[in-house]
Amino acid sequence: MNYSTQPYRHTSRRAISPQDTQRSFIQKRGPMLLGVGAALAGMALFVQYRTKQVEQENPPAGKFVEVDGIRVHYVERGQGQPVVLLHGNGMYTQELESSGLVDLAAEKYRVIALDRPGYGYSDRPRDTNWDPVEQAQFLYRVLQQIGVEQPVVVGHSWGTLVAVALGLEHPEYVRSLVLLSGYYYPTPRVDVPLLSAPAIPVVGDLMRYTISPLLGRMLWPAFIRKLFTPAKTSETFKDGYPVWMSLRPSQLRATTEEIALMIPSAAKLSTRYRELTMPVKIMAGTSDLHVLPELHSQRLHEEVPGSELILVSEVGHMIQHTVPHQVLFVIDRAANAAPVAALVQQSPAIDAAVH
Repeated sequence: MNYSTQPYRHTSRRAISPQDTQRSFIQKRGPMLLGVGAALAGMALFVQYRTKQVEQENPPAGKFVEVDGIRVHYVERGQGQPVVLLHGNGMYTQELESSGLVDLAAEKYRVIALDRPGYGYSDRPRDTNWDPVEQAQFLYRVLQQIGVEQPVVVGHSWGTLVAVALGLEHPEYVRSLVLLSGYYYPTPRVDVPLLSAPAIPVVGDLMRYTISPLLGRMLWPAFIRKLFTPAKTSETFKDGYPVWMSLRPSQLRATTEEIALMIPSAAKLSTRYRELTMPVKIMAGTSDLHVLPELHSQRLHEEVPGSELILVSEVGHMIQHTVPHQVLFVIDRAANAAPVAALVQQSPAIDAAVH
């Protein structure tokens, strides 16, 4: 039997401390983290610069009113029967002005176009859940303070939810409703999971002040083409709407919050549509790719007693830009409509292309 003559050696390994692990991580990942931090800082500086620049180039064009300590910006034109215009998600009053609808309607009516909370130059406190009902209750107080009574309320896209909520919460106050390209029922939306992240506190704040505005600017042309299809994007919108106003961090918060609120808000309101008692005019383009009219406008017409459905052939989501005179025609019908009885046979759909 052979035995090794080598002496026994005992070796010990020093335990790896948390400090060693942290030091190793910094050594390996430090340059990458510094690069990411520098990139985020650069994006933040650029976003801050573009925000200041676009606000200097596009100062408030209207008036301000303060209600409940919240400042609201609005544009007012014309005289006569009040017509209140509520813009959709992502935009502000300048979008409605660039459509020509404000000036057209102001020839006959007292037109009030409001920046909804968080859009344009209106405040949007974070301690409030700005769903359609909350916005409607707040805007009701705003409209009363500026002396608006018995208005025809015109909402576009997400603004239709606020218009409907105003009619439901204050049926004696609203003269009639005109609903353009609205989303009324909780149908699935691809944009909800994809675009809601900037609404999340902390993480979303970081995104809104850095990468989100830059991504938004890259996606803007394709998004606008979808809204206008099958029509071409109007020259007045191209020339008259300042894109970076919609990409400011403050407005992106409002936009993404409302994307996240869209499905639950429609689900909540859809149980009450039959309660609407004022004249309701529902208008949509038959080629709307953003909100399919057969799933929303046509269904709402079937549910709301006495409503009138106006479908415009070969028109997309931005109906107020493509056929503003036909929209004004529907506003005229709403302003002159007789009160709706509690139970009334529904009106047939109208092809607005013939008017």
